Amino acid sequence: MKPRIIVVDDEERMAGVVAMALRRAGYECETCASGEAALAALDARGADVVVSDWKMPEMDGIELLRRMHARRASLPVILLTAFASVPSAVAAMREGAFDYLTKPFDNEELRTIVGRALEMRRLERENRYLRQEVAARYAPDAMVAESPRSQELIALVRRVAPSRSTVLIQGESGTGKELVARLLHYWSDRVGRPFVAVNCKAFAESVLESELFGHEKGAFTGAAAARAGCFERAAGGTLFLDEIGEISADFQSKLLRVLQEGEVLRVGGSEVRKVDVRVVAATNRVLREEVAAGRFREDLFFRLNVIPIQLAPLRERHEDILPLARHFLSHHASEAGRRLELTTESERALLAHPWRGNVRELENAIERAVVLAREDAIAPEDLLLEESAAKVEKGAQGAAAGAELAGGSLQDCIDHAAALRIRAALDAAGGQRHEAARALGVDRTTLYRMMKRLGINEK
Repeated sequence: MKPRIIVVDDEERMAGVVAMALRRAGYECETCASGEAALAALDARGADVVVSDWKMPEMDGIELLRRMHARRASLPVILLTAFASVPSAVAAMREGAFDYLTKPFDNEELRTIVGRALEMRRLERENRYLRQEVAARYAPDAMVAESPRSQELIALVRRVAPSRSTVLIQGESGTGKELVARLLHYWSDRVGRPFVAVNCKAFAESVLESELFGHEKGAFTGAAAARAGCFERAAGGTLFLDEIGEISADFQSKLLRVLQEGEVLRVGGSEVRKVDVRVVAATNRVLREEVAAGRFREDLFFRLNVIPIQLAPLRERHEDILPLARHFLSHHASEAGRRLELTTESERALLAHPWRGNVRELENAIERAVVLAREDAIAPEDLLLEESAAKVEKGAQGAAAGAELAGGSLQDCIDHAAALRIRAALDAAGGQRHEAARALGVDRTTLYRMMKRLGINEK
């Protein structure tokens, strides 16, 4: 749709000149001879920008500006005047005018100012949309926290977020450490700046140093250009260091120096660079025990552990299990284009399961159930928890396959059972994935994601 502009001037000829200049730039224009007519046009048909004469007999441009903003506070209003002065310009800006032009004006200058006003509107709408999206994900009422321990955690995170202090999050794998780190960022005054996450376990030590601190051109083979590290890329924002307990003793000393001095030295560089970053670290290890065993530097531990946050495993907060399951079901069923619910038996099975993989294991179970469910309600066997997984394996592979899997983890057993079901559907469909997805009762996107995670290659 073309941007819509209301042109207001009691002189019909001047209104026509302004409208003609803007129509040639591709805008839709409506001319109004008075402020009242302009307000009626705004109420009836809306506008993206208003261009108004300053001096009009019944309602001048400043009064029209006030009344326009009373209706739509962010609407850009550009004023036209034949008698520009510094005091009048200051008065217009103080009242909220986007800009003003002196008659006679240059058409190109008019189009440039209108273009800037439209770009500002676009950015405001985009920013509002993004904030709504982020708020929907991280607002307190969007968080699943039914148990007292989860509610205490959310309250703690809200208190801690505005500070600049380093935070150490500890908890078992799958308890949501990165989510807590993102909440700390979102609820802080750094929310408009970058959030950079690094899994320290995913990199070799030499690569990790380059990843975090950056490198200069020629610092090592393959360094064809200088590159800023994560500390620099997170400037003004938050740097999340996951699996911090896995870094080597040598790298611990380098990281400690950066945290103490607030500056980094790129690999192969000679110039230190100041960095303003809030560091949030996480680990599934008990770092005090690692310090006692001599595997983690005590001084680094104290530098990281300024504000400690301990996440409870899912088995210790039963009140969260079913609300989380329903939350994940709503998300994955919507993605699959299905309407599903949990049966009473399924809910009992979820509550009885030990959840050694915590929230991540629960989400995986619900995602599998969405793929495997034949009916509109998820049955216990669709969840492929410990007992049902064994039954599926026995039926599909027989006693020999069951024996083969006995030495693997529960997650391996469950994933293997899901892979068998998907492969069977693909074989029956002759390798046609859209047909296999239809037979499984899911859309193709969900099937593709499951195939990728389970390592099932397309035939």
